[in-house]
Formats: sequence, structure tokens, C-alpha cells
Amino acid sequence: MTADQTFDVIVIGAGSTGENVADAVVKGGLSAALVESELVGGECSYWACMPSKALLRGTEVLDEARAVKGAAAAVTGDQDVAATLERRNSFTSGWDDSGQAQWVDGAGIALVRGAGRLAGERTVVVTAADGSTTTLTARHAVAVCTGSAAAVPPLEGIDEVEVWTAREATSAQQVPGRLVILGGGVVGVEMATAWSALGSQVTLLQRGGRLLAGQEPEAGDAVAESLRGRGVDVQLNTSVSAVRKDGDDVVVVTSAGEVRGDEFLVAAGRRARTEDIGLDTVGLTAGEYLDVDDTLRVRGVDWLYGVGDVNGRRLLTHMGKYQARQAGASIVARATGEQVSMADWSPFVATADAAATPQVTFSVPQVASVGITAAQAEEQGLAHTVVRYELGNVAGSALFADGYAGKAVAVVDTERQVLVGVTFVGPGVSEMLQAATIAVVGEVPISRLWHAVPAYPTMNEIWLRLLETLKG
Repeated sequence: MTADQTFDVIVIGAGSTGENVADAVVKGGLSAALVESELVGGECSYWACMPSKALLRGTEVLDEARAVKGAAAAVTGDQDVAATLERRNSFTSGWDDSGQAQWVDGAGIALVRGAGRLAGERTVVVTAADGSTTTLTARHAVAVCTGSAAAVPPLEGIDEVEVWTAREATSAQQVPGRLVILGGGVVGVEMATAWSALGSQVTLLQRGGRLLAGQEPEAGDAVAESLRGRGVDVQLNTSVSAVRKDGDDVVVVTSAGEVRGDEFLVAAGRRARTEDIGLDTVGLTAGEYLDVDDTLRVRGVDWLYGVGDVNGRRLLTHMGKYQARQAGASIVARATGEQVSMADWSPFVATADAAATPQVTFSVPQVASVGITAAQAEEQGLAHTVVRYELGNVAGSALFADGYAGKAVAVVDTERQVLVGVTFVGPGVSEMLQAATIAVVGEVPISRLWHAVPAYPTMNEIWLRLLETLKG
């Protein structure tokens, strides 16, 4: 596109969230332009979900085979590292977005390459790589879907060191001999799992006393034990004050001493990518997460939406897509004069952000959770009880792996008698999460769950065991 144009909706950021917003409004009968300065498909497709899980899948498969007598004898040797990296590359299409760009075109969405910047009400100026500009005007709405980026703490010496963020960790073409990771959240534990299995000597530094601090305690404890069993040096309650180069080494200065590595991965949180998108032209503050209501509309700016990571509500790809569907429905409804209901669980609001967010950490063991934890229920003053059960005591788990070890934790609202949170820890538990999500979203009464009979012998029999334990 070279000429200035007008569309019903302009979407800044063509990651998975932006793609879904544009697709939703076009399906609703509106026109849309999608603005992207990097790769169409965004973080998830090229530097996060897909490549990271491709790096981890081989480790998972080999572990499952080694945990079954008979099958274990067929596993000889370790992973083919080159083949694993090549398979990972295939999921990113070699960091080529032409396939996704074709999808955008086929969906009837105009793709505008370049950096999009707000320039006043319903106006976006796009600067292409060659410096040329295009001005886009929206009849109804502008949706900011620029996502988030790694937050790099201001450590002494950090500017003199070429640190890894999640992007480098998921796209590296060679296994680092020694990898030092700062941060024990999802990115930190997944990358520690992946690269240690591929041959790297990994040190994981966590400021707090537990990995996966926002999850149930059983999750972080199990993952830390597993990582240590795989040779990862997990250092808890360890702060980092400085980093420097010493020849080819990266030296990380911690409260427990110095740690040396070939690469230093900073996995210490995320920040909103709003620093240079013209927020000041509409009275907002650059660099901050966008404050939105449940329809994802920015408070105080009735034509502007902040969808996905950029609003800081739930920094997960699937939640960004969910928000995109809700925001898209809201935009179409408002454009066509339809009433937009702000009631929980209406077609226009992202209620699940607060009440029923599912998440899987693809560590070994996996951690799958939805809703709130026991600690969060306590903080909210919710009348509740917590039910815990050893997942390995279920017949289906024993068949899944010899010596299966895992945990299940359920948080029950004792006044409404419904589940408000469920966590599974163990091999293969990610595939059990959707049932828990439906139970939480649907607020299925405990009395009705007794009639959801789990097939025998599967790991889903854990549902019956949890109910029995709850009943006492």
C-alpha cells in the first residue's frame, strides 16, 4: 500500500492476537488493515510457543518411553540435536512469514508492512523500511496488539553483555556449552529443561524460594527436583547484582558468588511494547500497559482497544486470542449499533481473564492449571477448601509410566460448591486441562461432577479421587 486509506478498523501488530482481531471484525462485515513491522504471526509463531515446545517435545517423548518397561529397552542414546533444531526451525518456517501473510490476504485483510504509530484520533501513520509513510484512518476503532517484550533488569554491566532473552533462547542454532538463566518462571524452567536435555550445562538462578512462584507449591517443588535430577544447578533465594565479560565467559555476580557461562538468558518478566506507538498523541503514557475494561476498550478513549499482552491482564497466547475474539465482537457490535452487554460471560467481555485462565508449563513434569490457587483464594477471602491427591495412585497413571509421580490440587468454593481452581503436576497432564477449564468456566456444581464418570483406566480417574477426598 502506498496511498493513504480509510478502513473500519486498524490493528497495530500482526501477531496471533492482532490476526484474530482483524479476522473477527472482517467476519463481522467490517474492513480491516493489519500493520506489522516484523513477522506476521508474531512472538508465538517465531520466538515463543511453537519453537519452545518443539525444542521440548523430543525430551518429553524420550522420558515417556524410558518410563515404560519394554519400551525403555528400545531407547538407545540421546536426542539427535541437529534433527531437533531442524524440526524446531520447520515450525517457524525458517522465520519466514510468507505463509501467514498469504493467510491474511485470503482472509480479506489488508496487510501494511511497517511500524505503526498513533497520530491522534483514529489515525495511524505507518513508516515502512524505506522511510516512506502511509496514513491510515479508522472509521470505528484502532486496536493496539503490539504485545510484550522481555524485561531486562538494570544490572551493573548489563549493557556491555550480549544477553539472551526468550527470542535468542528459542531460536539459537547451536547448543550453548554453559547456559546461565536468570528467572525461575515459565520461560526459565522450560528453557532449562530444553537446553539441559540437548547437552548444555545449565545454572538456574531464582531470587525467590520457589520456582513457578505463581503456581501451587507442589508445582515449583516438583519441577526443581526434576531439574536437579537432570543435572541443572538450581539456586533458589539467589539475587543477581552484576554481569560482565571475561574473555569468552559471561560472569554473573550473585549473592552466592560468581557463576560463569557461555550465554546468559534473562527470563525475569515482560514489559509492554507501547514505548513508541504514539500513545502521547491520545493522552496516554508511553511504555505502560494499556488500562482496558472487560471489552478490551481503553478507558477514556472510546475508539481505542488494547488486546493481548499489551494490556497486562494475561500474558498468554491463547488468552490473547480469546481477548481478540471478545474485542472483535465488541467492535462489530458498537459499529453496527448493537447493545454491548458488560455482564460476566457475555459474548463481548473477557471474563475468563480473571476467573478461568488455563496455563501449561511444558517442563518435566508438566504443570497444567486453571483458575485460582489456594493462596489466591485465601487472599481474596473466599470461603474455600483445598483437596490434594497423589496422581500416581490412579490406575491410568500407573499404566502411563512406571513409578508415575504427580499431584492434583483442587480449590473448591464451599459456599457455591463449585471448583474455582485446579492444578495437575505430572507427565502428560496438559491433555487433562480442558476438562478442568470447562468445570471452572461452567461453574459445574460438585453434585453434578459426580455424574461425569471418568473412563477406566485413564488418568482422568483423578476426578473421582478428588471428589471422594472432598466428600471425606
